[in-house]
Amino acid sequence: MFMQIAIGAIGIGIVLMVGYIVIAQVRVALPTPQVTNTCLGENASAAGPCFGEDVTSATIDDAGFVSGTSATQATVFAGFGLVAVGIIVLAAFGLINIFK
Repeated sequence: MFMQIAIGAIGIGIVLMVGYIVIAQVRVALPTPQVTNTCLGENASAAGPCFGEDVTSATIDDAGFVSGTSATQATVFAGFGLVAVGIIVLAAFGLINIFK
């Protein structure tokens, strides 16, 4: 019974690793959508909505796309970490039962 649970947990860990790799590669391969730069030609040093922004490019990266794909990648990575902890706990439980 313990061996089946451990093998299942390892299988889930492998699936999550593959998911992380796929998400990471898709994120890199997809072109980042561009949006119109509303700060074009504005004063970037003056206090206001364009302070510190790029005022020389007509288009800029879509911040929602960048943050969304980053969050998805982090979520998959966190899930992989949880499964890894689960595998460690299962292994410890098995060792405790062996040496009882």
